[in-house]
Amino acid sequence: MLLHRGDAQHGVDRCARTLAEATRAMHPGMRLELDGDAADAERVHLHFTDRLWGESPESAADAVEAIAAGSRVAVTLHDVPQASDGVASMRRRTEAYRRVVDAAELVVCNSRHERALLRAALGDVAAEVVPLPAAAPLRRPQRWEPLAEVAVLGFFYPGKGHREAVDAVASLEPPIAVTAIGRAAPGHEAELAELQRYAAARGVDLSATGFVPDDALLERAQRAAVPVVAHQHVSASGSLNDWIAAGRRPITIVNDYFAEMAALRPGTVELVERDGLAAAVAAALRDPSRTWLPDDARSAPHLDDTAAAYLDLWAAW
Repeated sequence: MLLHRGDAQHGVDRCARTLAEATRAMHPGMRLELDGDAADAERVHLHFTDRLWGESPESAADAVEAIAAGSRVAVTLHDVPQASDGVASMRRRTEAYRRVVDAAELVVCNSRHERALLRAALGDVAAEVVPLPAAAPLRRPQRWEPLAEVAVLGFFYPGKGHREAVDAVASLEPPIAVTAIGRAAPGHEAELAELQRYAAARGVDLSATGFVPDDALLERAQRAAVPVVAHQHVSASGSLNDWIAAGRRPITIVNDYFAEMAALRPGTVELVERDGLAAAVAAALRDPSRTWLPDDARSAPHLDDTAAAYLDLWAAW
């Protein structure tokens, strides 16, 4: 059985639902359930982040342990604990993830980088790696009239790269607007307002679109003049794959995860050092073709590839 939580605006639930529907299309007898009801299921696969499964890390781990009490559990981990959580939060989240891993018979991470973070937190955990899927990219519109903006895609939260985008465009003459395509993650609304004041003080207009539903997201991503992915603390990134699905080649600040993704999908990102972001944005404004996928870019694994990888894992479980 494939189990997910009912929050259509949450990236992890969106990923879980999309993969569940794809694997069920390949295996029609598979059962899909919503909101944690695993009754009568012999085996359950769920996608876990503590922020989705409970009001606290402890209650999220409680929920998974309750499922494991009656079913065999496999779990894909998201938002793996790391130092950027802060000392107290990382300690609580690490213990919650330890409990989830102990309750599961099969553990999956979305990148080798994420598995390394997990092992740094918990020790030598046995975990498979199945990369997040990207959709086959859309083509560039024949008549493209971009919005005058640098855009960051996905939930706003500190460290997601919005401040880096603001700092980069503040040095341009004249500054260009920065748009957060999405909304503030729960609990981070005040920090978004604070960053908007910081941006205004630097002469930059920072706005947020609010939640954009799936059927409009890629079209909205295509309208941005310059796509940027500037996470400072990342375990895996669905927003990077959304840019790729929109046919865009985002400017991406280099780190272990994004270097791994650049190797997995050659031609899909422009990797730059953090201090090179402003120059890369300026170059993209002069030559917008840099922000679109070249013809030889490789965007796989796609959804069917990832679904097949999960079916292979489950067959061996």
